[in-house]
Amino acid sequence: MYQTLTFLHSQTRWLVLISLIYAIFRSYKGYSSDRKFTGTDNSVRHWTATIAHVQLIIGMIFYFKSPVIQYFWKNFNEAKQSFEHLFFGLIHISLMITAVVMITIGSALAKRKVSDKDKFKTMGIWYSIALIIIFIAIPWPFSPLANRPYFR
Repeated sequence: MYQTLTFLHSQTRWLVLISLIYAIFRSYKGYSSDRKFTGTDNSVRHWTATIAHVQLIIGMIFYFKSPVIQYFWKNFNEAKQSFEHLFFGLIHISLMITAVVMITIGSALAKRKVSDKDKFKTMGIWYSIALIIIFIAIPWPFSPLANRPYFR
């Protein structure tokens, strides 16, 4: 099960990034060109948030099944000295939960806005902030915080 979760969590990250970048692109394009907020824009808003929530659920299951995390919590005083353990034990999960909350808030606020321009603006701002947080929290192969391969 652990290998399956590793694979799913790694692959779903790409869906989150692609959908988030696409949603941001559509929101900034719609905002700058005074377009109407269409059903497609609303679907992109909704599915971006849904994909992020699915990734969060996979991540939470992965978190509680991970031997790295189990070691971190069983040996907290020792493990917190290792930045990689600290990153996966606290930093990664805290930042990712924050990012998903930002996506959720942005989606909910955009849905409730009256004007199309406000919908695009709200979605663009909240999703952009979430994307920045996600880019920081992903353990990229080049990351100085902690690194993992692009595909697992």
